[in-house]
Amino acid sequence: PRHKWLFDFSAQNALTASFTVWTEEVEAQFEALAEGNETALKDYLKVYDERLSHLIDLVLGRLNKRDRVKVITLITIDVHSRDVVQMLIDRKVADAEAFDWQCQMRYYWDKEKRVCDTKIMDSTFHNSFEYIGNTGRLVITPLTDRCYITLSQALTLKMGGAPAGPAGTG
Repeated sequence: PRHKWLFDFSAQNALTASFTVWTEEVEAQFEALAEGNETALKDYLKVYDERLSHLIDLVLGRLNKRDRVKVITLITIDVHSRDVVQMLIDRKVADAEAFDWQCQMRYYWDKEKRVCDTKIMDSTFHNSFEYIGNTGRLVITPLTDRCYITLSQALTLKMGGAPAGPAGTG
């Protein structure tokens, strides 16, 4: 389980692996829905809540500073991921090609090429394992999601973007 192996890896690797596993698991639920399992996403949400609880238990315990930042960052990302799954349930999304899923940032591991791709809408970025350090994350809001989409589309069109203003004010 992740709440045990995450201490064996850097924050960057743990986050990338968590994103990748989440993407694979959500898409597996879409396949289960297509095969007739009408409660696939709801069942997955329960599993995901349990994983989140394990992380919360960890952060309530004794952790060194590095591990505490890593776990809190994972919790921040997992809360957003859980909210996305809940949104998919609420909107009755049943297909990986649906807009509500495509507009989410998704990570895919290509076993043949041994690379991780990040996708959002029709944009694909090869993860070049840029070092971002073990830093905290701001809460991901609908505004943050729209910024991800807008900036990703701009980069795909060989353009750029420059978000401005104080961070975290929404």
